[in-house]
Amino acid sequence: MKSKVYFIDVSDADGMQVIKQKFARLLKESRILDFILKGDKVAVKMHFGEEGNTGYVRPEYVRLACADIRARQAECFLSDTNTLYRGRRMNSRDYLELAYEHGFIPDACAAEVIIPDDSRKENVAEIALNRKFVQTAKVVKLFLQADALVGIAHFKGHMMTGFGGALKNIGMGCASREGKLAQHSGIAPYVILEKCIACKECGQACPAEAIFIKNKLAYIDPARCIGCASCIAACRQNAIEIKWEAGGSRIQEKMTEYALAVLKDKLPKSAFINFAVKITKECDCLAKDDPRIVPDVGILASRDPVSVDQASLDLVNQAAGKDIFKEAHPLRNGLKQLEHASKLGLGSREYEVVQL
Repeated sequence: MKSKVYFIDVSDADGMQVIKQKFARLLKESRILDFILKGDKVAVKMHFGEEGNTGYVRPEYVRLACADIRARQAECFLSDTNTLYRGRRMNSRDYLELAYEHGFIPDACAAEVIIPDDSRKENVAEIALNRKFVQTAKVVKLFLQADALVGIAHFKGHMMTGFGGALKNIGMGCASREGKLAQHSGIAPYVILEKCIACKECGQACPAEAIFIKNKLAYIDPARCIGCASCIAACRQNAIEIKWEAGGSRIQEKMTEYALAVLKDKLPKSAFINFAVKITKECDCLAKDDPRIVPDVGILASRDPVSVDQASLDLVNQAAGKDIFKEAHPLRNGLKQLEHASKLGLGSREYEVVQL
């Protein structure tokens, strides 16, 4: 049976007020949050944006979802986890401060913002999974402790997974730093020496101090590399790459297995919302403001994380008139995450669009 994906279109010309009205209509007419009951504690999984990046879903839109949840006499909080790479999202205190700067303050969002310190063992849960790549998943505990989960994601491109949406928001986004490291392990990048100009930007971006300059060329120590890909994003010469044919695409399969760890007991109490607006080549983790690579498409919502990502991908490519993420990241096959998630039972790639 095909999963329902509710969709309302958004254009580049729509201002914030128009998008708010459209999102409110989507929430009301789709009844996508009807599974939330009085007294439920609801985790709203977000990405609050890296410093200098504006691609994240705006707090003004998030407030509408929180208001809907509270109207059901349920509690809700917004949350995300710390990153592997350097920056203000690397620790809870700085990330919370950044989230506030981006407008995600309790009064504005009608919800508390919680970014757990995953260096504290009591904030991390180990989930026995015994799957193809992940035997034990390490995820931030509060997502498991919540009665319900609502994922709100910005649908965009991604340097490692081709694109990122609902599955990435949950699989990578709910993992502890140790869990993120496990997902990235085994994919150390290498330097294309003919392109390297020894500008040192890759080394400055590396959180593991795994890059050094020798004979006016950059080298990466695979023993120290944590596979976070910060160097790929930092290199303006496109001189750093990953040997995808040697298993680099496994990160997508690990990511979806982590999504399974979070959702396997929570799918009946979960919903997923993708904002296919200001669609960029790279993710919101980059500390720069990426331009659009395709016109705005709209907002999608479903109880099925696989269907909402598949529908988002199809609608974006339809708007672009081509496989835009494949063009942006030719060595990445973003379908891997959808294929593996479907096999894991997280949802279906077959869907029915209900346009509002």
